[in-house]
Amino acid sequence: MGTTLSADEARSAALRAQGLLGAADRRSGVPGVLRKLGAVQLDTISVLARSQELVPFARLGSIGRDAVHSAYWSHEPGAARTFEYWSHAACVLPVEEWPMMAVRRRKYRDRDGAWNHSAGVQAKAEILGRLADEGPLTTTELGGARRTPGWWDWSEAKVAVEHLLASGEVVCVERRGWRRVYDLPERAIPGHLLHDDMDDHACRVRMVALAGKALGVGTKADLLDYYRLKTQQSVAQFAGLAEEAGLVPVEVTGWDQKAWADPEALAALEAGLGGRHRTTLLSPFDSLIWFRARTERMFGFTHRLEAYVPKAKRVHGYFSMPLLSGGKLVGRADPAREGKTLIARQVTLATAAAVEPMARALLEASAWVGCDAVRVETVEPPRLAATLHGALALS
Repeated sequence: MGTTLSADEARSAALRAQGLLGAADRRSGVPGVLRKLGAVQLDTISVLARSQELVPFARLGSIGRDAVHSAYWSHEPGAARTFEYWSHAACVLPVEEWPMMAVRRRKYRDRDGAWNHSAGVQAKAEILGRLADEGPLTTTELGGARRTPGWWDWSEAKVAVEHLLASGEVVCVERRGWRRVYDLPERAIPGHLLHDDMDDHACRVRMVALAGKALGVGTKADLLDYYRLKTQQSVAQFAGLAEEAGLVPVEVTGWDQKAWADPEALAALEAGLGGRHRTTLLSPFDSLIWFRARTERMFGFTHRLEAYVPKAKRVHGYFSMPLLSGGKLVGRADPAREGKTLIARQVTLATAAAVEPMARALLEASAWVGCDAVRVETVEPPRLAATLHGALALS
């Protein structure tokens, strides 16, 4: 008879796998968070902080923001610790996973055929030549990101360097502000990792294994979504991929789909490991809540980024951040900053019990970004507004 997990056990396994249950691994720091998660999503929006900063903050608390940047992008020549690539979305990944992304680099190289007209080939050759001669360069230094304002109108140089990045012929070695800095892979990626030797099947097995480790327990859809393995072949072969990845079939009470668990997650449950739950605001791009269907199934919480929704149609706010407390998602806050004040433009609370955790999370986030005051503008339901204001004043 197979293993059956309760819904609470599945949720605990997921939180532990994501580094949100148990003692924070401060010794491993941001690099340890990245290795544990397998990928951290990048995004341009910066309200409280950029998403790639919010993810380690949620797990480690008030770490220095310079430490985050250094962990992601600082390295000696030939010794990169990370690289940027398309995995779940645009993400930063541990450099040891460079071989795993060969399946995607090959796909992009195959797609390049339609763009390999004479002008495109020449643009790519010019970029590779300049990088070889001049060292790392930004898009601006390579010829400009856009012809006119607007993301839809990239310059030929920008199009060319993005093709090269996708195919693995260049690599992003750091960020200056929000600009990518490109270099040749042979000058950044450690030599023993700089290869495409893993065949497509081995790459997919590795992705499923890492997804299982990062999720703890998940359905086929959950596990395939983590690295966006959406091909018909990946879907059809999933059971075999999961078996080769070492995942264990399980049933989860209340889930109407089959599930698979990471053996380490099952061992932690069997050992009865407890630990401290983090109380924190989560980035809308946090990997705990990447997959909306999983978030609803596991937490009974509907999550949607509303930054690109017309303002009049937003329900919870521009950059609404879910509140995690006690292993559950119990509210959300839409932050902004005004000088040294953190503003919660809208706070939504599931119950009165979420008031104190929300106050604590807002104050921790405020201190982390260098604010010395918190102002709450709107509270839903309104009857909890006075209690929240009081909790903030007493803290």
